[in-house]
Amino acid sequence: MIVIFSLGILAGMFAFSMKVESRLAANFNDDAELQWYGRSGVELARYVLAESFRRPKPASLNQIWAGGPGDLTETNGPLMDLNLRAVKLGDATLSIRIEDQERRANINRADPVMIERALELIGPGVADAATIADSLADWLDLDDDPHLSGAESDFYNSLNPPYYAKNGPMDDIAELLLVKGVTPGLFWGPRALGHRDQLYRPQPWSEADEALAGMAPIGLVDLFTAISSGAININTASAEVLQLLPGVDEVLAQNIIRFRAGPDGVDGTEDDTPFQNLGMLSPANVPGLVPEIVAEIQRLRLADVRSLTFHVEVEVRLGRLERTYSALVGMQGNVPVILQFSWP
Repeated sequence: MIVIFSLGILAGMFAFSMKVESRLAANFNDDAELQWYGRSGVELARYVLAESFRRPKPASLNQIWAGGPGDLTETNGPLMDLNLRAVKLGDATLSIRIEDQERRANINRADPVMIERALELIGPGVADAATIADSLADWLDLDDDPHLSGAESDFYNSLNPPYYAKNGPMDDIAELLLVKGVTPGLFWGPRALGHRDQLYRPQPWSEADEALAGMAPIGLVDLFTAISSGAININTASAEVLQLLPGVDEVLAQNIIRFRAGPDGVDGTEDDTPFQNLGMLSPANVPGLVPEIVAEIQRLRLADVRSLTFHVEVEVRLGRLERTYSALVGMQGNVPVILQFSWP
């Protein structure tokens, strides 16, 4: 009986081990298959961008790549019957979302005035603007000399765990979480609670973050990007991002959106009238705008009507499996080039 009992235990352990090995092998095959579907979705996004910008033109929310019905140049084109939200490919269904990075300001070009304005939009008094602005300048500059309210590697080395200041341009907007004064609440805004246990963050989570996560309409991640052409696209930027431009307040931002949205006042529809060039950003089209504001924006090259960098998100559904892949695509002339491909 003892021998039979022992052999039964060994057989059960062997069967369980085989089941685990079979599941691991199946998961490995599923992972590979899902990844190729994800890469296929990115390639489709590249095709859409190549067709959309075969000839240089303004980027706007009514175009097919952005989920719109298509502008006049896309009528009866090769993309007209394409539904990016439901692409059937083999046994999988892909949902593809393309978003230009120029709809946000480039953090590597942000000055103290822009940072202060961004914090005001998140919520008056939510943070020390001078500390964040000076610390950001120290993070980006090449030296180790701190600004008055800033921080360099000496400060960051005193944290647990320690690290060094970048002393160079940001490659990912999440680097802001490493900058002195930037907390998860400031960075994520209303989505902070969903990320609080998912990110390495040397800045401690505080009660202020809890309150900010519940009341802030936006976060720094909604206003800034680390990789873009450097100019804000006035055809795709939100009202909050438009207010980062010098001299543009809430009223002017809404007037800019009202012009580009067309008669129905809704972005991304058939009657949109996007700005065709920066010269159209004028008092004649935007009530309340004065020539001095336009001249300053043009002098600093802070705005444009084109987009050259795009974030692609591909959601793959294969049976009961689901996974999301991301890519960063940059336009080199009229050729979309993959700059980055990743998944959680």
